[in-house]
Amino acid sequence: MSEPKAPTPAPGDTYKGWLFKWTNYIKGYQRRWFVLSNGLLSYYRTQAEMGHTCRGTINLATANIAVEDSCNFVISNGGTQTYHLKASSEVERQRWITALELAKAKAFRMQAESDDSGDDSTPPAAGQGAGSRNSEVQSTLRTLGSKVEDLSTCNDLIAKHGSALQRSLSELEGVRLGGETSEKIRQVTERATLFRITSNAMINACRDFLALAQTHSKRWQKALQAEREQRVRLEETLEQLAKQHNHLERAFRGATVLPASQSNPAIDSKGPVSGKGDASDEDEENEFFDACEDVQEFITVPADPKYHRRSGSNVSGISSELGMDDGTTSLDEQSLASNPESPQSQELVPVRKRRTRIPDKPNYSLNLWSIMKNCIGKELSKIPMPVNFNEPLSMLQRLSEDLEYYELLDRAAKCQSSLEQMCYVAAFTVSSYSTTVHRTGKPFNPLLGETFELDRVQESGYRSLCEQVSHHPPAAAHHAISERGWTLRQEIALASKFRGKYLSIMPLGSIHCIFEKSTNHYTWKKVTTTVHNIIVGKLWIDQSGEIDVVNHKTGDRCHLKFAPYSYFSRDVARKVTGVVTDKDGKAHYVLSGTWDEKMEYSRVMQSSRGGENGADGRQKTVYQTLKAKELWRKTPLPEGAENMYYFSTLALTLNELEEGVAPTDSRRRPDQRLMEQGRWEEANAEKQRLEEKQRTVRREREREANRAASPSEEGKESADGALIEDSISDSPLKCGHQDNYKSMWFEQLVDPVTGEPTHIYKGGYWEAKEQGNWDSCPDIF
Repeated sequence: MSEPKAPTPAPGDTYKGWLFKWTNYIKGYQRRWFVLSNGLLSYYRTQAEMGHTCRGTINLATANIAVEDSCNFVISNGGTQTYHLKASSEVERQRWITALELAKAKAFRMQAESDDSGDDSTPPAAGQGAGSRNSEVQSTLRTLGSKVEDLSTCNDLIAKHGSALQRSLSELEGVRLGGETSEKIRQVTERATLFRITSNAMINACRDFLALAQTHSKRWQKALQAEREQRVRLEETLEQLAKQHNHLERAFRGATVLPASQSNPAIDSKGPVSGKGDASDEDEENEFFDACEDVQEFITVPADPKYHRRSGSNVSGISSELGMDDGTTSLDEQSLASNPESPQSQELVPVRKRRTRIPDKPNYSLNLWSIMKNCIGKELSKIPMPVNFNEPLSMLQRLSEDLEYYELLDRAAKCQSSLEQMCYVAAFTVSSYSTTVHRTGKPFNPLLGETFELDRVQESGYRSLCEQVSHHPPAAAHHAISERGWTLRQEIALASKFRGKYLSIMPLGSIHCIFEKSTNHYTWKKVTTTVHNIIVGKLWIDQSGEIDVVNHKTGDRCHLKFAPYSYFSRDVARKVTGVVTDKDGKAHYVLSGTWDEKMEYSRVMQSSRGGENGADGRQKTVYQTLKAKELWRKTPLPEGAENMYYFSTLALTLNELEEGVAPTDSRRRPDQRLMEQGRWEEANAEKQRLEEKQRTVRREREREANRAASPSEEGKESADGALIEDSISDSPLKCGHQDNYKSMWFEQLVDPVTGEPTHIYKGGYWEAKEQGNWDSCPDIF
């Protein structure tokens, strides 16, 4: 890879480039990508990591920069951070030293100004803050202008006195003196000449600086003001983030603890520190699971070519065994191509044109202090979280996004082989995570009784319904049915663990997929979602864990493994691997890919024990497979998605207003609608109103339940109601109380397959929509 030539650094510019950083005595110097910006020197393993993972940052305002030799230099803040760096050449090292010194000087000046401004005991009023900053900037610029004028005057004096000195020395040369005196005069003349050359160079540089300063003074004035405002905002935000971290940590210590089998003790472990420099690059990435190189549980190798060549009476038997992997198109794919009902062969014209854009996300800065100062003395569970953390979709709509790649289930419904069908179902389970890779915004927590319908019968052949069936603990039921012969249902509740730097979200509940033609019934559970850099840094999301997709009719099973991101792994990020086995445990397909891009499958021709030993000392299984074929590939995001919360094409249409939907539908939620329109202040006010209305309705429901259960204890309900009131819809704490509420469209039953209590669609919604009869729906908005 060719390296672009780094530009000559200029004051205030961002400087980037490759340097070699000392890591430890085993690996020595490793190539890292360094970025110098705003007085901070940060580094990454690759340029691609700049979007989500910073390996370390050092503040140059308090740092010491020392040169060791022609290419090596050291940066240390006098504490725990010391970077031993090496440039590719002496010229490149000097460029970095120049850029670092300029950035250090600028950072030091900014810090000094901050200290001076911190001495003022009386802060400016809200209306005078901007004026105060502007007057201070103007005063600074006037002082700089005065100093530049003094410098110009000194230049003129140096030129004048230098010329006079030269004339005097020339006159001395004409005087006839002794030999020793003449030699002394000659030496003085040479030194005066050198002084004149140096003075002229300085005068020219000062003249150029003066011209440059006069040309760019206005731009520097704006840049200085912007830098100062940004520094103030960052200081306030970091201070409040630290306070929020402490509050949340104390609160979560008392939260419900999951079983030990679901926790990972490696998360809180601290790695060793290397003997030279800081260990942030190799050892301080504790938020990543410490995965070793032995991530894969098996090894795949190309099968012997003999499996591709069969003749005589053996042809039919082998072709039926190979299915769609023998180098030809499978019978199921041929039937899909010739079937007039197939989505691949018939272009369905949508009834209505769906929208392709929503208003761009406003660039609102979040001041956490404005949140915290209004919540002093309140319980954490009563702190209303603003919509600044959200995206303009509800959790019900986010759940409906699992159907983004419904075509996989359409294809699975056409399969003749249950093992082949399992491959498509497994790819569908992975595809549901592809929309989350950039979606760091939190969806709105649905109100109790809130619903969301997704009717795509005429466009895609399916329709689905979601309902929030419980508020404490929060749970949503989902039911989707397709004219192509499949049904999907699930009930999802969320549990979470907060570990300071990251938040882990564990979906609880099973997902069911039933195919009408084969009556195959599949179940699986979701993996853990981890949101990193909660307190400081850019948020990024990872999916990790294992999924077992089980066919309860045939006993077939697919074991999928979502590899957590690890700094030490050489595998691709977001990797997913899996093996499809029959009821006897024989492997038939190997799946591989990533949850954010694509999945492929390979037919297993032979398996054996061998290869490298795994982490537990056991030998890996070696699968001989045919050439991999693509099962699923992610559809690119629409143009401008980064300004629209990174919504997919389907997500952009979910909150589009439609006629005839239930009054409880998420599209009708006013705070969510206001946020989508960019009116966040109004959305926050409306959100608080809805939450208070929900608490009031719940207290009334509790009173009626208490009166019906024990009329003599009616006086106790006010205290009980106060206890139940603590948690709001967006609270991180859950009191664990089961809502005394019966859902409109789902009923709680014991699942005959899993034996778990779950909410199953009882019917009636689509009939009520056809009749326009929503009289029984609650008033939640």
